[in-house]
Amino acid sequence: MSKLKNYISAAAAGIMSVALAMPAAAAPVKFDFWFGLSGDLQRVVETMCKNFNDSQKDYEVSCVSQGNYDAALQNTIAAFRAGKQPTIVQVYDVGTATMMLSGAYYAVDKLMAENGYKVDWNNYFPGIARYYATSKGELLSFPFNSSTALLYWNKDAFAKIGKTAAPKTWEEAADDMKALKGAGYDCPMAINISGNESWQLMEQFSAIHNQPVATKNNGYDGLDARLTVNKTKFVKYVTDLKSWYDQGYIKIKSKDLGQDMVQAFASGDCQMIMTSVGDHGTVTKTQKAGMNWDVAELPVYAGTERKNSLVGGASLWVLSGKSSDEYKGAAAFLNFIAKPETALFWSTNTGYIPVTKSGFEFMKSSGFYDKAPYKGREVAIASLTASEPTAITRGVRLGNFTQIRAEFGNQMQAIFANKVSVQEGIDNLVKNGDAVLDRFEATYKGKQLP
Repeated sequence: MSKLKNYISAAAAGIMSVALAMPAAAAPVKFDFWFGLSGDLQRVVETMCKNFNDSQKDYEVSCVSQGNYDAALQNTIAAFRAGKQPTIVQVYDVGTATMMLSGAYYAVDKLMAENGYKVDWNNYFPGIARYYATSKGELLSFPFNSSTALLYWNKDAFAKIGKTAAPKTWEEAADDMKALKGAGYDCPMAINISGNESWQLMEQFSAIHNQPVATKNNGYDGLDARLTVNKTKFVKYVTDLKSWYDQGYIKIKSKDLGQDMVQAFASGDCQMIMTSVGDHGTVTKTQKAGMNWDVAELPVYAGTERKNSLVGGASLWVLSGKSSDEYKGAAAFLNFIAKPETALFWSTNTGYIPVTKSGFEFMKSSGFYDKAPYKGREVAIASLTASEPTAITRGVRLGNFTQIRAEFGNQMQAIFANKVSVQEGIDNLVKNGDAVLDRFEATYKGKQLP
């Protein structure tokens, strides 16, 4: 027995010496990703992060929701000042100018190249990529969750007025709303007029009609840009919306009033709405049983040469002040997100659209758009690619734009409450919005947008 004990002890010692001689497995490089989505979207992001961590052993991303877009940006600014910023942060579209002027980023085109990834940036849809690029075309942040606005229409209701297609022009839409009202529908179209609807009503309308929101090519060419919507077709549009509202063709729907636009449409209470393609999944999940509906591009006024609509959503910024290993992890993570398979996972579970041509083609080839509940989402791609982006339709790049959107809501509510005329209300929007831009320009005095 003693010989056996000696043998086991010797064997154990040998095994231990071999184990000690072997190099220990390197721990994965950890880095943080902060994002501004919550609820179901938060869970999808967390699953995508887990998928990345499970796909390799070199890096581990920690993905932390900040609750909403504004909090993500403000928390990141505070963290950066304290030297505790994440490696990657999701920043919504209207925070782009602030991020560009901060200089606190590592441009993603350089990040990917310097970490050995060959990215075909031309693979990104121009209407998406150019929003996040410099005036010279250098991509500063990574397009992520992207959307655009569409017209949702109830096919059953339209069948009652002898129509089988959505209106392509506002003149046609006016006729359809009148016919729907005559057919007994109380709410032919629902809109909201809060600050959040600036995106649909002012910005998207202006883009597809190739009308500027502001001077200096919507702010791309200088911080001295000022609003100009009181001198464009936007005035006629608001005038028509108010007229249709007064005639009962349009109803205002919001959570404050008990039912938002998407709920009003999904329940069959209202027959048309204009909202993000990102709401496509919500309508599918909550629609009245048996309801037939579809989506189409937003209407334009007759005689208009339609231009591309604007991208909404957010992009991913890689922040300065991190280690080279963390940047290698960030590049690997962004490369993972860019894969067509990830695009399919992302769009399937969120309703957001793919940001690359290869991602879109992969989804088409796999039959994604052939049947419900995803059929129709491809219209968003058609809308974003209706034209090559012009100096106006590449986007709106104005400082503190959330405050301007809030002012839009204030003035639209005053107009619809008959407190001011349409022209007076839009003039007030321009006056008060320009004061916001004055303060932003003073804050960044002497700086230029890249």
